[in-house]
Amino acid sequence: MDYLKTIQSAKRIVVKVGTSTLAHSTGKLNLNRMEVLVRQLTDLQNQGREVVLVTSGAVGVGQGRLGLTVRTGTIVERQALAAVGQGLLMQIYEKLFSEYGQTVAQILLTRSDIGDRKRYLNARNTILTLLKYQVIPIINENDSVATEELKIGQNDALSALVAGLIEADLLILLSDVDGLYTKDPKIDGSAELIPVITDITPEIVSMAGGAGSKLGTGGMVTKLEAAKMAMAAGISMILMNGSDPSRIQLIFSGKPAGTVFLSSQSVVSSRKRWIAYGPKVNGKIVIDPGAERALIKQGKSLLPSGIIEISGDFEEGDLVQIVNNEGRELGRGLTNYGKEQLQKIIGKKCLEIEAILGFKTADEVIHRDNLVIT
Repeated sequence: MDYLKTIQSAKRIVVKVGTSTLAHSTGKLNLNRMEVLVRQLTDLQNQGREVVLVTSGAVGVGQGRLGLTVRTGTIVERQALAAVGQGLLMQIYEKLFSEYGQTVAQILLTRSDIGDRKRYLNARNTILTLLKYQVIPIINENDSVATEELKIGQNDALSALVAGLIEADLLILLSDVDGLYTKDPKIDGSAELIPVITDITPEIVSMAGGAGSKLGTGGMVTKLEAAKMAMAAGISMILMNGSDPSRIQLIFSGKPAGTVFLSSQSVVSSRKRWIAYGPKVNGKIVIDPGAERALIKQGKSLLPSGIIEISGDFEEGDLVQIVNNEGRELGRGLTNYGKEQLQKIIGKKCLEIEAILGFKTADEVIHRDNLVIT
């Protein structure tokens, strides 16, 4: 288990805690569990590590404060619940952390903060400066104003985005499950916990179920997406049960806990991390096996000759997804041509581009420098 030594040495750690961990089934905060979590995170900070907490719970806490037994479904009502709950959540965190002499800061983000390159860098610089001052940033999605961003599993994805944003060494997801099982353990008693995963294959994805608890919004699928994002950025992730946050110490004492999603990727540059998961994906490009080999095995750019079909609505400079003819994502990149232009040069050679379009922006549809293999 050499990988455990690597995890033990992690210095910069992002911990994501879900609503199901923070709250009772009533929606009221589980103060005992929160106190244990706070103590564990402060102790990691005291060890000389850098800690960032990504927290869910604002909507659930707002629901509990207003005495609602069933979460309402409309975006506006959920925004209102988040507005009520976020202040309550931070009030408790501030009180608990202060008892251990730990300073915290609140940061609220939306997908647009990540999608805009300048705001992405501003968020990165703010978080890194807080870490420099030994402050624990507490990050949540800004659910009170989010619209499209407020959707299932967003904070699982947000935690992976934050981990990539600050070049974390390790991402820990605390949930109401022990890790990833071969089958649903609630249904099949023969289900076995998978201790280590090095590649998220279609078979691994098929093991994931639906959404989680009635208070939380995430399911195993969103956690696998978070793991995929983290691993692509060169960051390992651990999915473990958060019902006893003291088990976090197991990770750093060399004992396995939950499922480790072990990344074998080298840490990619900040710009390429932003390309991969910052901007919104506006289109899809399907490529043939030859182009797939050129991208994956030879490190080449994407040329029009290897494209089979395209979909979506994108312009020059937009982020598009690259998939093979079986539908599996291979990478993401910034395109040099918009949809209408690209439609005309699919399958053509580079020498034909100018004659067809009347101009040529570049030989490559996506240059290697603007391409991330995921």
